[in-house]
Amino acid sequence: EESERERTLMQACWAFFDDVRSRVSAEMQKGPRGGGRDRDQIVRHTIGTEQDWAKGLGVLTPEGAMLTNEGLRAHRDAYCEAIRRFHSEGKMARTWPLRYLMRHTAYHTLDHAWEMEDKDLTTAKGA
Repeated sequence: EESERERTLMQACWAFFDDVRSRVSAEMQKGPRGGGRDRDQIVRHTIGTEQDWAKGLGVLTPEGAMLTNEGLRAHRDAYCEAIRRFHSEGKMARTWPLRYLMRHTAYHTLDHAWEMEDKDLTTAKGA
């Protein structure tokens, strides 16, 4: 079913994000005016935004719990389960259709994974 496919894609985006955050440098390349976020700031922003969106599903993860791998895994499991439950009941995530929530979660996660890859200082980028 389409909802399950979209959940699977969202979970693949999470897996990619987790892989990227585990292998990039903590310090990120700065922008042309010297600004920008480091890896941990990007990660906190990404998971914090997702934590906020999860409230629309009734998933209330304690502040800071998602900063551990176990807490993040538990949050994501609860997020997916809530999406399944809302879908089976024909409910929306507050004002967002579930499909939009899943696509937006996937996009936001990928966008910041790619940002970290682009700004990674671990190795010099080859030609």
